[in-house]
Amino acid sequence: MRIKPRIALMSALVTVGLLVAPAARASSPTIDPRPSTAKLTVELHKLAVLSHGRIRVTPIGRTNENRPVWAARVGHGKLKIQYVTQQHGDEPLGTPAALEFLRTVGVGNSAWQRKLLSEVTVDIVVRANPDGHEHNWRYNYDPTATPEYGEAGKGYDINRYHDPAVAPQDNPATEAGLVQRRYAAFQPDIMVDYHMQGRYKDAAGKEITASTLWPTNSAVKPADVNFAKQIAVLVQRSINGTGGNVSQYPGGDYQGIARNGYGLLGSGSVLIELSDIPGREQTQISDALASMLAIVRSAADGSLRKIDPAAANTIPPRGPALPGTLADEDEAA
Repeated sequence: MRIKPRIALMSALVTVGLLVAPAARASSPTIDPRPSTAKLTVELHKLAVLSHGRIRVTPIGRTNENRPVWAARVGHGKLKIQYVTQQHGDEPLGTPAALEFLRTVGVGNSAWQRKLLSEVTVDIVVRANPDGHEHNWRYNYDPTATPEYGEAGKGYDINRYHDPAVAPQDNPATEAGLVQRRYAAFQPDIMVDYHMQGRYKDAAGKEITASTLWPTNSAVKPADVNFAKQIAVLVQRSINGTGGNVSQYPGGDYQGIARNGYGLLGSGSVLIELSDIPGREQTQISDALASMLAIVRSAADGSLRKIDPAAANTIPPRGPALPGTLADEDEAA
């Protein structure tokens, strides 16, 4: 019997005000693809308790509707990796993948976990745009917005406001400023931004399940572009290895896009776009998790740096939208 550990866990959850009814995953392996921000808060703090403090959960600020933006950190190694999920509120699947990543590497005390966490520190901004999630729209919430990127009276497109020339305190997109501050304090070697896209096919007519891209702004240092290309190749291999089909994303070169902005600051900076495929959500979450784990493990053991960056150029271009489906709102993420 495991009565005492269970009582200890319940007591700990009461201490942080998070004792809740048993989660649905206790009776089903299905992962909630769109947890509310309230549920996300509970799940993050449960993971912190279950990890015995190895997962550190911190609010990094609040949205314009006063919702918390959470970051979670695990590990204590020299190599620093940062993941950001759900800058666009209606692109949710990177967020449950982040929860599963934290559960996989942070809950438990196996030899491989101890070794990995001694080599890397992983910081995750888990759902950068809670207001957009709750409104089920792309932007943050700012009815006073008259944005260059976004929609007047609705909000800013957060993923256009990471220009390194704009200080966080001057950033009109509240949540982008929070990500900027977290990045500046952490100074990651690798920065990966998780989004979602529409439905597309490749040249052979097979459906694309995800797309990836490195910095394309001409001012990013060639060495940093090459490092990002190595990451992109690893992303392709990790997702294709689980049955996915990864293409190059047709992204733009604007410096305010996170992929470009953090590349300009010297990180290996990569975009991952999970396709919005009905009936494949659980697999898409698993694919995102596979990419997160592959990046961390390969960075830790040094194999990431042995990938030929030129292989990124062989990642096939994304083809046209599938008939009867909508293309992305834009092609510049």
